[in-house]
Amino acid sequence: MNIQIYLGRKNFDSQKAERYFKERKIKYQAIDLLRFGMSKGEFQSVKQAVGLEALIDEQSKAYTQFNMAYLGLSHNAEEALLNHPELFRTPIVRNGKQATVGYQPDVWATWE
Repeated sequence: MNIQIYLGRKNFDSQKAERYFKERKIKYQAIDLLRFGMSKGEFQSVKQAVGLEALIDEQSKAYTQFNMAYLGLSHNAEEALLNHPELFRTPIVRNGKQATVGYQPDVWATWE
């Protein structure tokens, strides 16, 4: 297993996701999404696994700040996510081509 966790700052679900993998002694790579962002290739892989709509955090301040409600799920939305990682819903957990958004231990258990 090659687990990557894209974490958001001060996010309770991100902390729970890290704890989930630590408690089971599963090695993972933690990536600060706000600091490092996500490459286009990684983004396309995650988008293909979960869909674009699942990646957007509609509860974030950035969602209203960047008028994402009016952009819809267009190409501009993808560009906005790549340029403003605070729009992502976290944690994003990747295992190869599989991915989840949010705290989903039931899905992660099937990866083991």
